[in-house]
Amino acid sequence: MRNFWIITAGAATLTMAGCGGSDESKAAEAAGQSAAEEGALTSLQAAQKSRAERKVELEKLAAKRLVASEKFLAENAKREGVIVTDSGLQYMVLEQGPEGGVTPVSTDLVVVHYVGTLKDGVEFDSSRARGAAAAFRLNAVIPGWTEGVQLMSEGDRYRFFVPPDLAYGKRGGGRGSPIGPNDALIFDVELLKVQNANTNLAAARKFLDENAKKDGVKTTPSGLQYQVLAEGKADGAYPKKTDTVRVHYRGTLLNGTEFDSSYASGGPAEFTLNRVIGGWTEGVQLMSEGAKFRFFVPPELAYGKIGTPGGPIGPNEALIFEIDLVAVK
Repeated sequence: MRNFWIITAGAATLTMAGCGGSDESKAAEAAGQSAAEEGALTSLQAAQKSRAERKVELEKLAAKRLVASEKFLAENAKREGVIVTDSGLQYMVLEQGPEGGVTPVSTDLVVVHYVGTLKDGVEFDSSRARGAAAAFRLNAVIPGWTEGVQLMSEGDRYRFFVPPDLAYGKRGGGRGSPIGPNDALIFDVELLKVQNANTNLAAARKFLDENAKKDGVKTTPSGLQYQVLAEGKADGAYPKKTDTVRVHYRGTLLNGTEFDSSYASGGPAEFTLNRVIGGWTEGVQLMSEGAKFRFFVPPELAYGKIGTPGGPIGPNEALIFEIDLVAVK
């Protein structure tokens, strides 16, 4: 429309220059302006009509899918092993974890593997396909997950059938998403770990108290524990906290899950010793070049009550590191 207006205005200007501003030229200019305005109005009306028609189409689709979802859920509720909660969430217990597993509350960080499908079996998301477990705050996801995962304990595997109002509702998953308006969803969820600050702290304290009694484990005044796995070179340098060190290392949670490793990265890491967690700053200064230690790091000398956002290190987790001091620079 902008191009049309430029052409019309240009033609009117040329006419005025040739005729000295006659009444005819003024009339032509006015006619051109009127035509442009009418064209703009027509386009606006067409756009408004298109949006209105699209809205009607989406509402019809949402209504149609809601009927299909309600039918599916009504039939599914009759299946053996399906349990229905007061909210309408449905679930099946596929596998129960070991006794004593922690059950999360809505504010906990959880680590899970999951596969999400539409009711016709089309897969739209999967942590297993990505090859890595997912970690998230339980109160930051769809209501069906927030409610459902709180029914589980660590090690459990459940299948959830989530009604639209506990999923993405009549808006669906958004543009480009396979999740349409009012789609019911199915999730297979395995709860691997619950990251709760209080339970993690209790587990850390219990572990460190028992670990301190083992042969070869030494405890510093700060609470850091360590074992000497290999002595350093006789003439090896000891680093100061302001030094840059080159190390090989492996970090694990208390359950043995590896969360970081220079070996996996393909080469030693370098960093200034006073720019890492407190347990490293203190511990590596006990080593000389060539030494290899194992450190047991209390939460307050690691990532504290916050942990690492999104995981894999939860709030108040104790950590284990094997560190090989390659060089002091």
